[in-house]
Amino acid sequence: STPKFHSHPTTNPTTMKTYAAICLSLVSATAAFSPVPTKPVNTQISLTLDDIGGASPPLKNFDPLNLATLGSDETLLWFRAAELKNGRCAMVACVGYLTNVAGIHFPGQLSSDISFESLSTMNPFDAWGAVPVAGKTQILATIFIAEMITESKEVHYTKGGPLPGMVFPAIDFSGVSEETMKRKRTSELNNGRLAMIGMMSFIAAHNIPGSVPVLGSNF
Repeated sequence: STPKFHSHPTTNPTTMKTYAAICLSLVSATAAFSPVPTKPVNTQISLTLDDIGGASPPLKNFDPLNLATLGSDETLLWFRAAELKNGRCAMVACVGYLTNVAGIHFPGQLSSDISFESLSTMNPFDAWGAVPVAGKTQILATIFIAEMITESKEVHYTKGGPLPGMVFPAIDFSGVSEETMKRKRTSELNNGRLAMIGMMSFIAAHNIPGSVPVLGSNF
């Protein structure tokens, strides 16, 4: 007898594509719920106030709110830079405030209709209000430029670079010893802290008469 050969049924290509699509969908769904490896982020603080200086014997570091423990090392360095720059601004503000109260002024005109002498007869807040908009714009623009210069260094101070230096005028301390620089930095911080307290006293005395007894009505 003639042998009979049985052929396998032909698989439908459309069915195979459907099976493949289902399998791929299952693989994708499984991958979506699989844990994704992440790089650990180190937020541990290794720097302390003792490491960045600023305390003057016999007084120790004063941080009752534990602000030095917030964030990372970069946060602490940012706090130090902010204290340094705010202290410098406060020192300049104190000198300007006291100069105005004492009636000391530049000769000539600030603008076509405002003289420096007329500003010296006002209290500092009224004198600032009398400055033309163009003058205020120039002052704020200068501050903005100085801020951009200190924040645009090749190595930022929060990444290991030096703390912001003086911009106007730029002072070269390259020939000063490290011991002298440490003493000068501490003096600058302390003077800046005192100036910030002083400016707050001036503002309080101006807005709340009698709040600072040692300051007169001119403030």
